Amino acid sequence: MVRRRRHPTSGVRPASTNGRSHFPTSLLYAAAKMYYTDEATQAEVAEQLQTSRATVSRLLHEARLRGIVRIDVIPTDSEITHDVSSRVADVLGLSAVYISEPLAIPERGEAIEHLMGRALAVAVGRALLAVGLDVGDIMLVSSGRTVYEVARFELPRLPGVIVAPTVGGTDQPEAWYQTNEITRLVAERIGGRPVFLYAPALPGAELFQTLQTDPSIQGVLNLWPHARCVLSGVGAPPLLRSDAPQFVNVATSPDLIEAVGDVCSRFFNRAGQPVAFAGSERLIAVDIETLKSIPTVIAVAAGPNKVAPIIAAARAKLFSQLVTDPRTAEDILSRA
Repeated sequence: MVRRRRHPTSGVRPASTNGRSHFPTSLLYAAAKMYYTDEATQAEVAEQLQTSRATVSRLLHEARLRGIVRIDVIPTDSEITHDVSSRVADVLGLSAVYISEPLAIPERGEAIEHLMGRALAVAVGRALLAVGLDVGDIMLVSSGRTVYEVARFELPRLPGVIVAPTVGGTDQPEAWYQTNEITRLVAERIGGRPVFLYAPALPGAELFQTLQTDPSIQGVLNLWPHARCVLSGVGAPPLLRSDAPQFVNVATSPDLIEAVGDVCSRFFNRAGQPVAFAGSERLIAVDIETLKSIPTVIAVAAGPNKVAPIIAAARAKLFSQLVTDPRTAEDILSRA
Protein backbone atom coordinates (compact mmCIF):
# COMPACT_ATOMS: atom_id res chain seq x y z
CA MET A 1 0.00 0.00 0.00
CA VAL A 2 1.42 3.38 -1.01
CA ARG A 3 1.57 5.87 1.87
CA ARG A 4 -0.34 9.09 1.21
CA ARG A 5 2.29 11.80 1.59
CA ARG A 6 3.42 14.61 -0.67
CA HIS A 7 6.55 13.61 -2.60
CA PRO A 8 9.38 16.14 -2.40
CA THR A 9 9.36 16.58 -6.18
CA SER A 10 5.60 17.13 -6.36
CA GLY A 11 4.45 19.77 -8.76
CA VAL A 12 7.74 19.86 -10.68
CA ARG A 13 7.15 20.63 -14.31
CA PRO A 14 9.28 19.18 -17.09
CA ALA A 15 12.02 21.42 -18.44
CA SER A 16 11.80 22.26 -22.12
CA THR A 17 14.85 21.77 -24.35
CA ASN A 18 14.50 22.34 -28.07
CA GLY A 19 10.84 21.49 -27.91
CA ARG A 20 11.42 18.25 -25.97
CA SER A 21 10.29 17.82 -22.36
CA HIS A 22 12.64 16.28 -19.81
CA PHE A 23 11.52 15.55 -16.26
CA PRO A 24 14.07 15.55 -13.42
CA THR A 25 15.66 12.11 -12.98
CA SER A 26 14.55 12.00 -9.34
CA LEU A 27 10.91 12.43 -10.39
CA LEU A 28 11.17 9.73 -13.06
CA TYR A 29 12.70 7.34 -10.51
CA ALA A 30 10.05 8.13 -7.89
CA ALA A 31 7.17 7.49 -10.30
CA ALA A 32 8.74 4.30 -11.64
CA LYS A 33 9.49 2.92 -8.19
CA MET A 34 5.96 3.52 -6.93
CA TYR A 35 4.36 2.04 -10.04
CA TYR A 36 6.64 -0.93 -10.80
CA THR A 37 8.14 -1.80 -7.40
CA ASP A 38 5.47 -0.70 -4.91
CA GLU A 39 2.68 -1.77 -7.32
CA ALA A 40 0.76 1.50 -6.95
CA THR A 41 -1.79 2.36 -9.61
CA GLN A 42 -1.23 5.35 -11.88
CA ALA A 43 -3.97 7.15 -9.98
CA GLU A 44 -2.16 6.54 -6.67
CA VAL A 45 1.14 7.71 -8.17
CA ALA A 46 -0.59 10.86 -9.44
CA GLU A 47 -2.01 11.54 -5.98
CA GLN A 48 1.39 11.08 -4.35
CA LEU A 49 3.11 13.38 -6.81
CA GLN A 50 0.26 15.89 -6.88
CA THR A 51 -0.04 15.65 -10.64
CA SER A 52 -2.35 14.17 -13.26
CA ARG A 53 -2.56 10.58 -14.50
CA ALA A 54 -1.58 11.80 -17.96
CA THR A 55 1.64 13.21 -16.52
CA VAL A 56 2.29 9.93 -14.68
CA SER A 57 1.95 8.08 -17.98
CA ARG A 58 4.51 10.46 -19.52
CA LEU A 59 6.82 9.98 -16.53
CA LEU A 60 6.71 6.19 -16.88
CA HIS A 61 7.26 6.38 -20.64
CA GLU A 62 10.29 8.65 -20.28
CA ALA A 63 11.67 6.47 -17.46
CA ARG A 64 11.71 3.55 -19.92
CA LEU A 65 13.28 5.66 -22.68
CA ARG A 66 16.06 6.86 -20.37
CA GLY A 67 16.85 3.38 -19.07
CA ILE A 68 15.56 3.93 -15.53
CA VAL A 69 13.05 1.15 -16.18
CA ARG A 70 13.95 -1.97 -18.15
CA ILE A 71 11.25 -4.44 -19.13
CA ASP A 72 12.19 -7.97 -20.23
CA VAL A 73 9.74 -10.23 -22.04
CA ILE A 74 10.83 -13.81 -21.33
CA PRO A 75 9.66 -16.39 -23.90
CA THR A 76 8.13 -19.63 -22.61
CA ASP A 77 9.77 -23.00 -23.22
CA SER A 78 7.23 -23.80 -25.93
CA GLU A 79 7.96 -20.53 -27.75
CA ILE A 80 11.71 -21.19 -27.56
CA THR A 81 11.20 -24.72 -28.91
CA HIS A 82 8.99 -23.45 -31.73
CA ASP A 83 11.63 -20.89 -32.69
CA VAL A 84 14.42 -23.48 -32.71
CA SER A 85 12.26 -25.90 -34.72
CA SER A 86 11.58 -23.24 -37.35
CA ARG A 87 15.24 -22.29 -37.59
CA VAL A 88 16.39 -25.91 -37.99
CA ALA A 89 13.73 -26.50 -40.65
CA ASP A 90 14.88 -23.39 -42.54
CA VAL A 91 18.57 -24.29 -42.31
CA LEU A 92 18.04 -27.89 -43.48
CA GLY A 93 15.27 -27.18 -45.98
CA LEU A 94 12.72 -29.42 -44.21
CA SER A 95 8.95 -29.15 -44.12
CA ALA A 96 8.80 -29.73 -40.34
CA VAL A 97 11.01 -30.30 -37.31
CA TYR A 98 9.69 -31.76 -34.05
CA ILE A 99 11.78 -31.28 -30.90
CA SER A 100 11.34 -33.50 -27.86
CA GLU A 101 11.64 -32.59 -24.22
CA PRO A 102 15.24 -32.53 -22.93
CA LEU A 103 16.60 -35.99 -22.16
CA ALA A 104 16.40 -37.03 -18.52
CA ILE A 105 19.49 -37.93 -16.52
CA PRO A 106 19.83 -41.72 -16.59
CA GLU A 107 19.61 -43.63 -13.35
CA ARG A 108 22.18 -46.28 -12.48
CA GLY A 109 22.11 -49.05 -15.06
CA GLU A 110 19.66 -47.20 -17.34
CA ALA A 111 20.70 -46.90 -20.99
CA ILE A 112 20.71 -43.42 -22.49
CA GLU A 113 19.16 -44.90 -25.63
CA HIS A 114 16.14 -45.99 -23.60
CA LEU A 115 15.66 -42.47 -22.20
CA MET A 116 16.12 -41.06 -25.68
CA GLY A 117 13.43 -43.38 -27.04
CA ARG A 118 10.98 -42.29 -24.36
CA ALA A 119 11.55 -38.58 -25.04
CA LEU A 120 11.54 -38.89 -28.83
CA ALA A 121 8.41 -41.10 -28.91
CA VAL A 122 6.19 -38.18 -27.88
CA ALA A 123 7.57 -36.00 -30.67
CA VAL A 124 7.34 -38.88 -33.16
CA GLY A 125 3.67 -39.21 -32.19
CA ARG A 126 3.05 -35.56 -33.08
CA ALA A 127 4.77 -36.05 -36.43
CA LEU A 128 2.76 -39.18 -37.27
CA LEU A 129 -0.55 -37.53 -36.39
CA ALA A 130 0.29 -34.61 -38.65
CA VAL A 131 0.74 -36.98 -41.62
CA GLY A 132 -2.94 -37.96 -41.41
CA LEU A 133 -2.53 -41.68 -42.15
CA ASP A 134 -5.78 -43.53 -42.84
CA VAL A 135 -6.94 -47.14 -43.11
CA GLY A 136 -4.99 -48.93 -45.82
CA ASP A 137 -2.17 -46.38 -45.99
CA ILE A 138 1.33 -47.82 -46.00
CA MET A 139 3.94 -46.78 -43.45
CA LEU A 140 7.52 -48.04 -43.68
CA VAL A 141 9.91 -48.38 -40.74
CA SER A 142 13.67 -48.81 -40.74
CA SER A 143 15.89 -50.80 -38.43
CA GLY A 144 18.21 -49.15 -35.92
CA ARG A 145 18.52 -48.50 -32.21
CA THR A 146 16.63 -45.20 -32.15
CA VAL A 147 13.57 -46.44 -34.04
CA TYR A 148 13.57 -49.61 -31.93
CA GLU A 149 13.63 -47.63 -28.67
CA VAL A 150 10.87 -45.27 -29.89
CA ALA A 151 8.72 -48.30 -30.74
CA ARG A 152 8.90 -49.46 -27.12
CA PHE A 153 6.83 -46.48 -25.98
CA GLU A 154 3.32 -45.22 -26.64
CA LEU A 155 2.52 -43.96 -30.13
CA PRO A 156 -0.76 -42.56 -31.49
CA ARG A 157 -3.39 -45.05 -32.61
CA LEU A 158 -3.60 -45.32 -36.39
CA PRO A 159 -5.94 -48.28 -36.94
CA GLY A 160 -5.74 -50.10 -40.25
CA VAL A 161 -2.41 -48.63 -41.33
CA ILE A 162 -0.11 -51.18 -43.00
CA VAL A 163 3.38 -51.26 -41.47
CA ALA A 164 6.28 -52.76 -43.43
CA PRO A 165 10.08 -52.80 -43.06
CA THR A 166 12.42 -50.83 -45.34
CA VAL A 167 15.24 -53.35 -45.18
CA GLY A 168 15.84 -57.07 -44.71
CA GLY A 169 17.09 -58.54 -41.47
CA THR A 170 20.45 -59.71 -40.22
CA ASP A 171 21.48 -62.64 -38.07
CA GLN A 172 22.84 -60.39 -35.34
CA PRO A 173 21.51 -60.84 -31.79
CA GLU A 174 20.57 -57.19 -31.13
CA ALA A 175 16.82 -56.58 -31.33
CA TRP A 176 17.27 -53.27 -33.18
CA TYR A 177 18.63 -55.14 -36.22
CA GLN A 178 15.57 -57.38 -36.42
CA THR A 179 13.45 -55.38 -38.84
CA ASN A 180 10.43 -57.63 -38.51
CA GLU A 181 10.50 -57.19 -34.72
CA ILE A 182 10.53 -53.40 -35.08
CA THR A 183 7.70 -53.66 -37.62
CA ARG A 184 5.68 -55.75 -35.17
CA LEU A 185 6.31 -53.31 -32.30
CA VAL A 186 5.29 -50.24 -34.32
CA ALA A 187 2.18 -51.96 -35.70
CA GLU A 188 1.18 -53.02 -32.20
CA ARG A 189 1.62 -49.46 -30.85
CA ILE A 190 -0.45 -47.79 -33.56
CA GLY A 191 -3.03 -50.55 -34.00
CA GLY A 192 -1.87 -51.22 -37.54
CA ARG A 193 -1.30 -54.37 -39.58
CA PRO A 194 2.29 -55.62 -39.90
CA VAL A 195 3.71 -57.07 -43.10
CA PHE A 196 6.97 -58.95 -42.61
CA LEU A 197 9.95 -59.25 -44.93
CA TYR A 198 11.53 -62.71 -44.68
CA ALA A 199 14.75 -61.91 -46.49
CA PRO A 200 18.29 -61.09 -45.37
CA ALA A 201 19.47 -57.52 -45.84
CA LEU A 202 22.42 -58.66 -47.93
CA PRO A 203 21.84 -62.10 -49.53
CA GLY A 204 24.45 -63.92 -51.55
CA ALA A 205 24.40 -63.60 -55.32
CA GLU A 206 22.50 -66.85 -55.88
CA LEU A 207 19.90 -66.20 -53.18
CA PHE A 208 19.47 -62.65 -54.44
CA GLN A 209 18.43 -63.96 -57.85
CA THR A 210 15.94 -66.33 -56.21
CA LEU A 211 14.43 -63.51 -54.14
CA GLN A 212 13.77 -61.48 -57.29
CA THR A 213 11.04 -63.96 -58.22
CA ASP A 214 9.77 -64.97 -54.79
CA PRO A 215 6.12 -63.79 -54.53
CA SER A 216 6.16 -63.21 -50.77
CA ILE A 217 9.32 -61.09 -50.95
CA GLN A 218 8.24 -59.15 -54.02
CA GLY A 219 4.85 -58.51 -52.40
CA VAL A 220 6.56 -56.52 -49.65
CA LEU A 221 9.00 -54.76 -51.98
CA ASN A 222 6.10 -53.70 -54.19
CA LEU A 223 4.59 -51.85 -51.22
CA TRP A 224 7.54 -49.48 -50.96
CA PRO A 225 6.72 -47.15 -53.89
CA HIS A 226 3.14 -46.79 -52.62
CA ALA A 227 4.02 -45.79 -49.05
CA ARG A 228 2.69 -42.50 -47.67
CA CYS A 229 5.17 -42.29 -44.81
CA VAL A 230 8.55 -43.60 -43.67
CA LEU A 231 9.87 -43.57 -40.11
CA SER A 232 13.63 -43.97 -40.29
CA GLY A 233 16.65 -43.61 -38.10
CA VAL A 234 19.79 -41.83 -39.26
CA GLY A 235 22.90 -43.93 -38.78
CA ALA A 236 26.14 -42.55 -37.37
CA PRO A 237 29.40 -42.71 -39.37
CA PRO A 238 30.55 -46.36 -39.62
CA LEU A 239 33.89 -45.57 -37.98
CA LEU A 240 32.09 -44.21 -34.89
CA ARG A 241 29.71 -47.11 -34.35
CA SER A 242 30.14 -49.47 -31.46
CA ASP A 243 28.01 -51.98 -33.35
CA ALA A 244 26.80 -52.10 -36.94
CA PRO A 245 25.17 -54.54 -39.38
CA GLN A 246 27.57 -57.27 -40.44
CA PHE A 247 27.65 -56.03 -44.02
CA VAL A 248 29.07 -52.65 -42.84
CA ASN A 249 32.71 -53.70 -42.91
CA VAL A 250 35.28 -51.00 -43.51
CA ALA A 251 38.01 -53.62 -43.91
CA THR A 252 36.34 -55.17 -46.96
CA SER A 253 34.75 -51.92 -48.15
CA PRO A 254 37.27 -49.07 -47.67
CA ASP A 255 34.92 -46.63 -49.40
CA LEU A 256 32.82 -46.73 -46.22
CA ILE A 257 35.51 -44.60 -44.58
CA GLU A 258 34.00 -41.69 -46.52
CA ALA A 259 30.49 -42.48 -45.31
CA VAL A 260 29.11 -40.00 -42.80
CA GLY A 261 25.93 -42.00 -42.13
CA ASP A 262 23.00 -43.86 -43.64
CA VAL A 263 19.24 -43.74 -44.01
CA CYS A 264 17.50 -47.11 -44.46
CA SER A 265 20.97 -48.72 -44.84
CA ARG A 266 21.77 -46.48 -47.83
CA PHE A 267 25.11 -44.86 -47.02
CA PHE A 268 26.15 -41.36 -48.08
CA ASN A 269 29.14 -39.06 -47.70
CA ARG A 270 29.31 -35.55 -46.27
CA ALA A 271 28.09 -34.12 -49.57
CA GLY A 272 25.06 -36.43 -49.50
CA GLN A 273 26.33 -38.59 -52.35
CA PRO A 274 25.77 -42.39 -52.19
CA VAL A 275 28.61 -44.55 -50.89
CA ALA A 276 28.75 -48.13 -52.16
CA PHE A 277 30.18 -51.10 -50.30
CA ALA A 278 30.94 -54.69 -51.20
CA GLY A 279 27.68 -56.28 -52.34
CA SER A 280 25.56 -53.13 -52.00
CA GLU A 281 24.02 -53.85 -55.41
CA ARG A 282 22.34 -56.85 -53.74
CA LEU A 283 21.08 -54.93 -50.70
CA ILE A 284 17.41 -55.66 -49.93
CA ALA A 285 16.43 -52.15 -48.86
CA VAL A 286 14.37 -49.30 -50.22
CA ASP A 287 16.47 -47.48 -52.82
CA ILE A 288 17.20 -43.76 -52.64
CA GLU A 289 15.00 -42.75 -55.58
CA THR A 290 12.01 -44.57 -54.10
CA LEU A 291 12.75 -43.01 -50.72
CA LYS A 292 12.73 -39.52 -52.24
CA SER A 293 9.39 -40.20 -53.95
CA ILE A 294 7.54 -41.01 -50.71
CA PRO A 295 5.48 -37.99 -49.56
CA THR A 296 6.66 -37.89 -45.94
CA VAL A 297 9.95 -39.31 -44.68
CA ILE A 298 10.40 -38.70 -40.95
CA ALA A 299 13.96 -39.04 -39.70
CA VAL A 300 14.32 -39.62 -35.97
CA ALA A 301 17.82 -39.11 -34.56
CA ALA A 302 19.60 -37.46 -31.66
CA GLY A 303 23.08 -37.28 -30.20
CA PRO A 304 26.43 -35.69 -31.10
CA ASN A 305 27.36 -38.48 -33.56
CA LYS A 306 24.15 -37.83 -35.52
CA VAL A 307 24.63 -34.11 -36.26
CA ALA A 308 26.80 -34.51 -39.38
CA PRO A 309 24.67 -37.37 -40.78
CA ILE A 310 21.46 -35.37 -40.23
CA ILE A 311 22.85 -32.33 -42.04
CA ALA A 312 24.18 -34.35 -44.98
CA ALA A 313 21.03 -36.48 -45.36
CA ALA A 314 18.73 -33.46 -45.15
CA ARG A 315 20.66 -31.61 -47.84
CA ALA A 316 20.53 -34.74 -50.02
CA LYS A 317 16.72 -34.72 -49.59
CA LEU A 318 16.70 -38.19 -48.00
CA PHE A 319 14.03 -37.07 -45.53
CA SER A 320 11.53 -34.24 -45.30
CA GLN A 321 10.88 -34.05 -41.56
CA LEU A 322 13.05 -34.45 -38.47
CA VAL A 323 12.41 -35.54 -34.89
CA THR A 324 15.27 -34.76 -32.52
CA ASP A 325 16.09 -33.44 -29.04
CA PRO A 326 16.91 -29.82 -28.03
CA ARG A 327 20.67 -30.38 -27.69
CA THR A 328 21.00 -31.93 -31.15
CA ALA A 329 18.86 -29.16 -32.65
CA GLU A 330 21.19 -26.50 -31.22
CA ASP A 331 24.24 -28.44 -32.45
CA ILE A 332 22.73 -28.57 -35.94
CA LEU A 333 22.24 -24.79 -35.93
CA SER A 334 25.82 -24.20 -34.81
CA ARG A 335 27.30 -26.50 -37.48
CA ALA A 336 24.96 -26.26 -40.47
